Amino acid sequence: MNGDSLLIDTNIIIYLLNGDEDIKSYLQGNEIYISFVSEMELLSYPEINEDDINEIHQLFKQLKIIDINNSIKEKSITLRRKYKIKLPDSIVLATAQYLGITILTADKQMSRIKEEINLVIYKP
Repeated sequence: MNGDSLLIDTNIIIYLLNGDEDIKSYLQGNEIYISFVSEMELLSYPEINEDDINEIHQLFKQLKIIDINNSIKEKSITLRRKYKIKLPDSIVLATAQYLGITILTADKQMSRIKEEINLVIYKP
């Protein structure tokens, strides 16, 4: 996969921050997006320290962060109701759907939504 756009889920960002070389090589050459939900999840972690915050902000400078809009809201509501998934997950999935790009996640529960969203499940 080279030269494509991907939206990465929070769990993928955590693998990246932990130095996962497979993720790094998979993402190489791709335009990477994240949902504002992932930004909030990472920065609101209770045990986060100042060094972690700085590392996360450095990574965010290399990514495109997508905020919510009316289209993402509507898609999120539809996905949440149809699949009975958590609100943050529905927003992240709706963001990928809105952008028309693949989402990369390690969340196996999201695999049942493959029919509506181009989804790649990462297996560490």
